[in-house]
Amino acid sequence: GCDWLGPSQDCPGHGIAACTSGCGLELGFDPSLCFVALDEEKAIGFLLATKRKFPYLERGLEPDRGWINVMFVDPDYRGQGIGRAMLTRAEEALVVMGVKNITLGAYSPNYFFPGIDKKAYCGALQFFGKMGYQAGKESYSMCKILHGYRLSEAALEKLAKAEAEGFSFVNFDYRYALDLLEFAKVEFGGGWKRNALIAMQNNTAEDCILLVLDRDEIGGILFDLMQVEMERRGIHHLFFVSTDEPGRRFYERHGVKKFRTFVDYRKTF
Repeated sequence: GCDWLGPSQDCPGHGIAACTSGCGLELGFDPSLCFVALDEEKAIGFLLATKRKFPYLERGLEPDRGWINVMFVDPDYRGQGIGRAMLTRAEEALVVMGVKNITLGAYSPNYFFPGIDKKAYCGALQFFGKMGYQAGKESYSMCKILHGYRLSEAALEKLAKAEAEGFSFVNFDYRYALDLLEFAKVEFGGGWKRNALIAMQNNTAEDCILLVLDRDEIGGILFDLMQVEMERRGIHHLFFVSTDEPGRRFYERHGVKKFRTFVDYRKTF
């Protein structure tokens, strides 16, 4: 359902096209920021960039920011300037729109990747480095198998101690909705608030949100209880798409293993 523009002079022998149909379901989708590299009728490269069209929670429009959401070039066509041509086109278009800095991946609320995978895409690290992007913080995808998971003796002792001190661990109830949304926004950020709100709107919050009431600093017990609940429901694989360095240390203490490492890359104009 896409119409393709003519060949680009940026990449001799190949065409760089922009998708001109309104085919994106993402609110921020802009066909003028969606590029496909063609060799005659064959797609050999793709790049999707984004600049916010609608405010995102407390972040607003972030008018200075742009994103390269995802990009690839067919392995048989690499080293011919195709990726450079697509990226340059996207950067030029974003700058015209007022963008002053571009982030690779990590577009909220919906992203493909939180950055560049250090192991799987080491060539991309070099490519974007040459294109002027600078590495930032790392984030981690993590996972754990939950077959037969049970609370350890240490966790049971901590749970009993916490409950004796007045803590209570409960499934979500809608009477806590407003307090939870405000807590998530202040303590974790708008993305967490949005996810909780979507769960409430879809009537799944009571099934997927656990709360701890009246005290602080008991995240470990809450996480252990969540794993028990997941295993009870037949959910046997736990995944985190992305967490930061403090989060990684916390989850590793609970047996969750790192399996991907991403690097945040940005470029300022």
